[in-house]
Amino acid sequence: MSAVGLGCNNLGRPGTAAESLGGSRELVTAALGAGITLFDVADVYGAPRGRSEELLGHALAGRRDQAVIATKFGVDMHGANGPDFGARGSRRYVRKAAEQSLRRLGTDWIDLYQLHRPDPGTPLAETLAALDELVRAGMVRYTGVCNLPGWQLADAVWTARTERIGQPVAAQYHYSLLEREVEREILPAGNRFDVSVLPYFPLANGLLTGKYSQGGAPPEGSRLAGRPRLLADAPWARIEKLRAFAEERGISMATLSIGWLTARPVVGSVIAGATTAEQVEENAAAAAWHPTAEDLAAIDEICPPGRR
Repeated sequence: MSAVGLGCNNLGRPGTAAESLGGSRELVTAALGAGITLFDVADVYGAPRGRSEELLGHALAGRRDQAVIATKFGVDMHGANGPDFGARGSRRYVRKAAEQSLRRLGTDWIDLYQLHRPDPGTPLAETLAALDELVRAGMVRYTGVCNLPGWQLADAVWTARTERIGQPVAAQYHYSLLEREVEREILPAGNRFDVSVLPYFPLANGLLTGKYSQGGAPPEGSRLAGRPRLLADAPWARIEKLRAFAEERGISMATLSIGWLTARPVVGSVIAGATTAEQVEENAAAAAWHPTAEDLAAIDEICPPGRR
């Protein structure tokens, strides 16, 4: 699995170049050419829901063996996977959701199948057992979870080991230079239980791309256009210090942000979204930057560990 993965939530997203099959195929081709093998999607992505999986499947046609496909279930699909009765972690629904994802992706197996968010109405043991059944059936190769609190991640591993079924091998969390909360419990749990952490939003919704400035208008068509509150509330003092840090080392802020994450312990791959081939290539190249011990200490001074 590549150090940087392609977040496929932009595939089929209205208003982006990847809304069409041609645009999606261009992104996927650029990713494969840049050495990216992990493609992270979810059944809920795209408009209508499920469109991202469909486009990814078409874009990988004839190249399936070159890719590690990670997809997710557990968010309301508004009936696209059939009725869920509000229990999207149940054995019945997990099986149905997997079958529908396989159909949309046009593949015989999912490399990493992940619970997208906790289902408070279903015992986690039932969800883990259902996932294990998919692995035994050959529909799924590995399983993972997303956004569980630290205690529940530990409980998931303990439950799987106690029941002697496959444990989650990966866990997705919001993790960036501006969001280091996962370092309190999630990274230690991942290290203790052999669970690889897959950060998403590594560029903090675009704040770490370098194209935004305090008080400045966001570029038209950019991710933060029309989201003035997020810009107004951004920690600009830290962002500007990170900008200066990157400039001193002759790297972009995106390279700093993604390269720092790939160097973190327990991180298996950084899920970075993109809308152009150029962004894909820059994200992939970021893994080549390796921060020194002095760099890491300086970054910790700017963005203290374990804080939002």
